[in-house]
Amino acid sequence: MKFFVDTADIADIKELAETGLLDGVTTNPSLIHKAGRDFLEVVAEICKVVPGPVSAEVVATDHDEMMREAEIVRKIADNVAVKVPLTIDGLKTCRKLTSDGTMVNVTLCFSANQALLAAKAGATFVSPFVGRHDDVGYPGMELISDIRLIYDNYDFGTEILVASVRSPIHVHEAAKMGADVMTAPPAVIRQLVKHPLTDNGLKAFLADWEKTGQKIA
Repeated sequence: MKFFVDTADIADIKELAETGLLDGVTTNPSLIHKAGRDFLEVVAEICKVVPGPVSAEVVATDHDEMMREAEIVRKIADNVAVKVPLTIDGLKTCRKLTSDGTMVNVTLCFSANQALLAAKAGATFVSPFVGRHDDVGYPGMELISDIRLIYDNYDFGTEILVASVRSPIHVHEAAKMGADVMTAPPAVIRQLVKHPLTDNGLKAFLADWEKTGQKIA
């Protein structure tokens, strides 16, 4: 499973990229607002740090204006994935962009039927939001299971990008279901490495090593 980080914070992206485990980045208007920086500048900087797909979202709601914004966004770098909402105009834009060879991430997916439409529109990625489903009492991971089944039934090439990831449990479940990608905030990605037995074991090893009086030199 590919690991994307969901942020527009360059410091976090650089730190995670240094692990060699980061495959891409997702941004959205809310994350750009939080970063407090110019949208085009921050996306360009991210694209230089991470060679994998970097999702940059258009904010128009009609097809013609989406295409105008997409023309600007996709010129930033070759690894930009234009992000469009899962609406009729978004799907129309997706079809047009992917037919030209541009990566497209169809976002705000909340049903398997929507994911089916995104795949038929040629989306590179579809982003089902699991955490937001959990928030309203629907088990979000069931959506991932349904999409995986449908995509496998028809051999769609669209990658399932699990979004709105709130915890390591979401990552664990997504991986078991065969999701292609997950995107999570930096804090959740850092949590993945944590386990109390690892911490306790390391503490014991270091304590015993200290008693040997040795140094590795």
